[in-house]
Amino acid sequence: MSSNRFVKDTGLTVRMTTVMFLLGLLFVGFFVVLMGIAAQAGAAGLIPVIGLIGVGIAWWQWYNSDKMALRAMRARVVTPEQAPELHGMIDRLCTLADMPKPVVAISDTDLPNAFATGRSPQRAAVCVTTGILNTLTAEELEGVLAHELSHVAHRDVLVMTVASSAGVIAGMITQWGQYGLFFGGGGRRDDDEDGPGALPLLLIALLVSVVVYAISFVLTRMLSRYRELCADRSGALLTQQPGALASALVKISGETNAIPQRDLREVSKMNAFFITPAVAGLSMRTLTSTHPSLEQRLEQLSKVAAELGRPFDGGFEQQR
Repeated sequence: MSSNRFVKDTGLTVRMTTVMFLLGLLFVGFFVVLMGIAAQAGAAGLIPVIGLIGVGIAWWQWYNSDKMALRAMRARVVTPEQAPELHGMIDRLCTLADMPKPVVAISDTDLPNAFATGRSPQRAAVCVTTGILNTLTAEELEGVLAHELSHVAHRDVLVMTVASSAGVIAGMITQWGQYGLFFGGGGRRDDDEDGPGALPLLLIALLVSVVVYAISFVLTRMLSRYRELCADRSGALLTQQPGALASALVKISGETNAIPQRDLREVSKMNAFFITPAVAGLSMRTLTSTHPSLEQRLEQLSKVAAELGRPFDGGFEQQR
């Protein structure tokens, strides 16, 4: 794994590691319980198959994450000749961070946003919208790009793919179980006297899967919020301009509120990737949010500014 010059935050790292440990513990416990239930139902062989399918789906999504995300946003890859200022900015940031340069793309939409994706720093893409290019100053855009490059350098797509595996598999079992596909055929019947019937075991498996999915969902969203805070901090320290990123976040949030709801719904599946979710007038202070609230992000950036001895106006000066 190649090194980079993004500054690490020990506190955030500890919190992210704790969440990953809990997700791993949940994953192992989930399979142990399901294997026991399946053995009682005479269908123990199905669990590894379902597990492999779930992991296979997660792997495919991770492996093709750059292509899928760019296609979802109808983005076009641009050359240095087509977007010289954008490429120049990313070249400079990659040199500062000592990391490979990603593919650069632009999505033609009024929505001001940006995202990064890819299975590794060597196979990544950074995409900005025409909306964000028309909204932000050069310093603000540089702050946004530094945030996105931090996601690439820290392999956040891989981290989130691994973290969501338990939820993916639990969701599959829940859906299949609803149609009687799980434990179907060859298992014990309700009138067997040697052990519990298949139907009660199916209900237990469904209940366990639903609980695991719910816990995994909350923990994964918590991890996502920590990753966003980490990218904010790392990006701000790389550019040494936390106020510029704060101003960009305020502008993006304000402009998003002016985008028609129909347009926001069209890109809603990309919210986890965006620097700020494409959601108008909704507070991010919930357990299910993929991003921290704007207030939380500005508070952290103000602390970074204090560390650097930089002035900080909370990002609202640019709005006046």
